[in-house]
Amino acid sequence: MQEPNTGVSATTGRAVQLESFGGPEALKVNEVPAPKAGAGQLRVRVTAAGLNPMDWFMTSDAETASRFGLTLPCGFGSDYAGVVDQIGEGVTKFAVGDRVFGGAMSRSVADYVVVQEAGAIAVGGNAHHTPDGLDDNTAAVLAIAGCTASAAVAVVNPGPDDTLLVGGAGGGVGVFAVQLARLAGARVIGTGSASSADALRALGAKPVTYGDGLVDRVRALAPDGVTAAMDLHGTDTVQAARKLGVPDGRITAIAAQIDGITSANGANVAPGALEEIAQLIASGRLRVPISATFPVEQIREAVELQATRHVHGKIVINL
Repeated sequence: MQEPNTGVSATTGRAVQLESFGGPEALKVNEVPAPKAGAGQLRVRVTAAGLNPMDWFMTSDAETASRFGLTLPCGFGSDYAGVVDQIGEGVTKFAVGDRVFGGAMSRSVADYVVVQEAGAIAVGGNAHHTPDGLDDNTAAVLAIAGCTASAAVAVVNPGPDDTLLVGGAGGGVGVFAVQLARLAGARVIGTGSASSADALRALGAKPVTYGDGLVDRVRALAPDGVTAAMDLHGTDTVQAARKLGVPDGRITAIAAQIDGITSANGANVAPGALEEIAQLIASGRLRVPISATFPVEQIREAVELQATRHVHGKIVINL
């Protein structure tokens, strides 16, 4: 095993943990033993961790946590970026000093995280090489939202002949989904609050406010009709799309199981999709708005902001 070559102590580190399930008030920054990389694993010195709605949803109560296999004491966060500082036996694709990003479910907001060389976010964690031109704060928000957005786009397969309705377009997944659809040539109408209109336009979408009267407002924006839809928040966009005549085969949702609708799951994303997104960002063809950054000591404040669901872009924790 290669030993760490970083100047940071490799025996202990900070980690955000919960000793009881609950809201932001349950989050604590604890000093813990630094994990060690075993066979087929690499240890990452985390520099930034991105927040997602699923992070606080999974740990909100014991019943929900058990559905995801989480037990106490429990870590927090699933997206990370940093530098490899230790590799285990058999690791061939990464070396000490490599910049990496990826996912490790409910344990990414920590100074050190151990992931599998060939793993999945929910099972062992994973890592991808961070391309030149991509900073750690941006790389740290890609894994969950990027995979989910790519999977949703793959379900509806938008193209130049499509007008796509995206529900929750200004959220963490939406910022990726809108731009990926635009890169595929589709016209995009994105739902959001009135305050999100400028942010949606910046992504390339025509903004429309959600709520009562959505169908009529969409018809006014797309007199020739809507051909596909993604619901990235709940079920309202699915219902609106059906009323607009979109066939079920061109509709997807990420937060609900609906009869006749194919759900999009980031765990089933096509191989190489996340690397492609990272390269698009590094080349300037896709942008990721970072709404706020917080030091790890302010994790509670960061989660409280993220939980409002009115943040236009991503929130990053710096370590």
